[in-house]
Amino acid sequence: MTVGSNMHQTLSSLEGAAANLQSFALETQDQEAKKMYNNMHQQLQNLNKDLRNRVNYVEGQEPQYTIEQ
Repeated sequence: MTVGSNMHQTLSSLEGAAANLQSFALETQDQEAKKMYNNMHQQLQNLNKDLRNRVNYVEGQEPQYTIEQ
């Protein structure tokens, strides 16, 4: 697996985990759990944004790592 495909796979995993946390927050009635899930969701969103920026940079520098979507 190439660096590019590894980074894209990680992005997909982060997006899936963030979606799960958002879903957990919507489903629970426990306000402390809701707050925790929302906080963790936001942290993953920030990580996703940072990794997306890195992927864009790497693909700009090394076009062979670009994955066709």
